[in-house]
Amino acid sequence: MFDFDMLGLAPSLHEALEKGGFKEPTPIQAKAIPLALEGHDILGLAQTGTGKTLAFGLPLIDGLMNMPGKPAPKTVKALVLAPTRELVNQIAENLRPLTAGTKMRIFTVVGGQSINKQITALGRGTDILVATPGRLIDLMDRKAVDLSQTRQLVLDEADQMLDIGFIHALRRIAPSLGTPRQTMLFSATMSKQMEELSAAYLTNPRKIQVSPPGKAADKVTQSVHFVEKANKPAKLREVLSNDPKALTLVFSRTKHGAERLKKGLVADGYRAESIHGNKSQGQRDRAIKAFRDCEVNILVATDVAARGIDIPGVAYVINFDLPEVPDNYVHRIGRTARAGREGEAIAFCSSEEVDLLKQVEKLMKQDVPTASGTRPESAAPAPKGRRRGGPPRRGGKPFGAKQGNGGGAQGKSRRPRRPRAA
Repeated sequence: MFDFDMLGLAPSLHEALEKGGFKEPTPIQAKAIPLALEGHDILGLAQTGTGKTLAFGLPLIDGLMNMPGKPAPKTVKALVLAPTRELVNQIAENLRPLTAGTKMRIFTVVGGQSINKQITALGRGTDILVATPGRLIDLMDRKAVDLSQTRQLVLDEADQMLDIGFIHALRRIAPSLGTPRQTMLFSATMSKQMEELSAAYLTNPRKIQVSPPGKAADKVTQSVHFVEKANKPAKLREVLSNDPKALTLVFSRTKHGAERLKKGLVADGYRAESIHGNKSQGQRDRAIKAFRDCEVNILVATDVAARGIDIPGVAYVINFDLPEVPDNYVHRIGRTARAGREGEAIAFCSSEEVDLLKQVEKLMKQDVPTASGTRPESAAPAPKGRRRGGPPRRGGKPFGAKQGNGGGAQGKSRRPRRPRAA
């Protein structure tokens, strides 16, 4: 283990780290930063909440400080791609303090905001652009951004970009980037598709893995309540009443279900907000700010927020619905027990979701302890017109709705759809 002051970083970065209270690097930072400073491509595998932003941010900014001159109009020196608006904003918020006192510009582009304002801002040139792939493609189509001078590329949470269909956008973006370049790819999982992605975009990468894929954060206490779907709202209120003032993140499988759940909580006197794909960027930003500032203490979210919220004070993560993708369970509960704190993850599992729970436990190689109810042997037969373990395809009762939280499902057409700007 080394200290940050042993890395030979620029003096201004040392000052920013000291001001931010950073003294010793996390394991992913300790392994990635020296290799990145030497110019190697990086393939980093680490669970969420391990400090990946500094792992790529420090060497990226240090490298840019050694590149003289301002960026030319429309050009970008370094590009960071992330799958969601929330994660883009989080990355930029973490990087900006590192550039305090410099003339370095960090700019974000995401869907849901004025593209004309983004075009104007990009016209002045950007040192670091943090973007969602969909909106970046929109700007490239309008010739508002020039990536030919980009010599550093970071793909953050690359596995989620694949999950929500951004692989086609990456194939559009990559040929426009300058060469030679340094590429750093960070992911929580390493599937066959991820191996193919790394082979396509990285050159002789140094592979770094600080925790096994699918491993939950060490300080998260997990439990599951076996409760039927109709009884989940009452169980949620029972759980919330045990610590009514704590910051609690509640995950719903669908955006419509999340909104109904939030409205029900507000009607019962709870201080709750929601964040999902039907919200505008402004609404999503205001909801996260209200949660961060403790103006509300309950945030109901879909997986759009599973990797995009970095709020150290989150005490509880409640899986109101179990995710259909097991990896997302790990990402969800990683929203608590951050920055060295402890946290608690509570799951609700109906008879229709038992198979989903088994997939989660298989991924983590551990059983989730039972808090209440009886664990069924297997999932109940799925009613006609429904997918096992999934929501109804249309209609639905309160707190359940058709699927629509922005996943990357493809239709029957062989022609890939262009992903929506996140």
